[in-house]
This record gives sequence, structure tokens and C-alpha cells, in this order.
Amino acid sequence: MIQPNLARKPRIVVIGGGTGLSVMLRGLKQKPLDITAIVTVADDGGSSGILREELQIPPPGDIRNVLSALADTEPLLAEVLKYRFSNGTGLAGHSLGNLILAAMTDITGDFVTGVTELSRIFAVRGRVLPAANQAIVLKAEMEDGSIVVGESTIPKSGLAIRKVFLEPADVEALPEAVQALREADAILIGPGSLYTSIIPNLIVPKLAEAIIQSDAVKLFVCNVMTQPGETDNYSVSDHLAAVHAHIGHHLFDYVIVNDGEIPPQVQSLYAEQGSTAVHLDLDEVTKRGYKVIADTLVLFRTYLRHDAAKLSDHIYHLVEDWMLRKG
Repeated sequence: MIQPNLARKPRIVVIGGGTGLSVMLRGLKQKPLDITAIVTVADDGGSSGILREELQIPPPGDIRNVLSALADTEPLLAEVLKYRFSNGTGLAGHSLGNLILAAMTDITGDFVTGVTELSRIFAVRGRVLPAANQAIVLKAEMEDGSIVVGESTIPKSGLAIRKVFLEPADVEALPEAVQALREADAILIGPGSLYTSIIPNLIVPKLAEAIIQSDAVKLFVCNVMTQPGETDNYSVSDHLAAVHAHIGHHLFDYVIVNDGEIPPQVQSLYAEQGSTAVHLDLDEVTKRGYKVIADTLVLFRTYLRHDAAKLSDHIYHLVEDWMLRKG
């Protein structure tokens, strides 16, 4: 007999930014889930940074990546969105998808409306929402007390991060994002750059409040590798401690981590960039009250990436079980 609350698709809200989020969403969109992706608007580097500065719009890059991941279109169309001009005065370095989003913002008169209309054009499975309808400046206080300004600058400072914060501090969360969190059956955070993609969403005041108050199952997908300049030598518990320090709450029910072996030659490649495998300190994580789902969750092609199919299987089963228990 089908439980009443499984007669509909579970509503899952995914929060983050960057490549890791897009990889995971490609797996999740194959599941019977009602997906809403809330994406950071703190990016200030590359094409996104230029468009943000010149056109006074939220940075489109992470939004464009997520739209591409969730789009139900021909592969060639996804390639068009990702296409980056390699030359041309004023064009070199720009992603075509970023320019299309900038154009849609101008045509519709609003960034969120532009994203919504582009989602319809590209037959996106789910909703893609910026965390706020304005660009946010991300700042970091480093271990020596100095302040570094800018999402793209923070990892290059050479100092450990003590905390990150937003300007303006009272940035208004997108109402649709807050509503999605209130209605969610599951809230999924990560993977992605801890201090520059994940935490910037969580410290938008009304988003944090909605997550804390929600009775959804809350899942954290931990990164496979450390990120130079952000999470050097971090263990799984260090990632969780950083979130707790910023939010002040025990946020997650489950932590999903990779415990599969990473081949030595792959570790060597990453070590050259200052990156190592995130250590699963299982006793410490469970001692803090988190339930751990550990599995071999990585694939290596050109880069190490989460195995989207296996990861989405774990996520879907956790969400399904949670809804059955809730009755």
C-alpha cells in the first residue's frame, strides 16, 4: 500500500553553488523528486564578476551551471549554454549562458524573472532560485584578524579563514526561496566550496531561519577533496564545525561522505594543487550526533567528481524513508 505522503513527489531543496552542485543535480533530476535549487549570488570572478559589475545584476555563473544541469534538452543545447568565447574584444572569457541570462534580465526587467523564463525555455526539471535578488559581497575574517573582500579573492589570501560574512548583512532572502524551504520534505546542502559557495547561502538571515525551523530531513554532502585556501587539512567534522560556528545550530540529520579509496596517482595529481582527500573522522562525527552514510561515491575522469547516480540513490532512499516515518 502506498503511503499517502508518497502519492506525490518528495519536495527537496538543494542549496549551494559551483561544479559539485551541478554534478549532483544531474543525478537527482532522474529521480521522482520535486527539486528546487537555491544558488549563491556571491560570485565575483571571471565572466560573472564582469557582468555583475558592468550591468549591476546578480552573478549569473552558478545559476547558469545549475540550469544546464537540470535542463531536459539536447546535449548540444547544454554545450551552447557552457560555451565560452576564447577571443573577441569584450567577448573573450564570457560564457554564452551568462550573456543569455544577462539579456533575459534586461528583457524581463528582473533577474529572477529572467531565470524563470530561461528555465521554461530549457525545460528545466524543477526550479532554480538565487538566494537573493541582488548581488552579495562576501567578506572573510582571516586567522590574523585581517579582512579579505570578494569570493574570488578569499581563497588566494594564504591565510586560514576564521569566518565569512555578507555585505549587506541584512540582505533580503528571495521570498520564493524561503517558501520553498518551509514546504520542503528534505533540505540538501553541498557539495561545493565550503566558505564561498555553501556558507554564503546559509548566512542569508531568513534562509538560515527557515532551515532551522523546518521539520524536513536535513542532509549534508561532504566534499571529497579539500580546497586550497579554504579547507586545507579539513576532516569531515571540520566541515560540520564550520557550518555550526556560522549558524549556531546543529543543522543536519545525515552526513553523506565518500569512504572509497582514491588511487595514489589521482591523489598525487591533486597534491600538486595542494588538495588532499577529506578524512572521515567517523567517531568524532557520530559523537556530535550526526548519522553517517558512507560509500564509494567518487568517479575519476579528468577530475574527481561525485558519482551522481550512486549519490542520488542514497539521497532518494533517505528522503523516502523519512517521509514514510513521518506517515
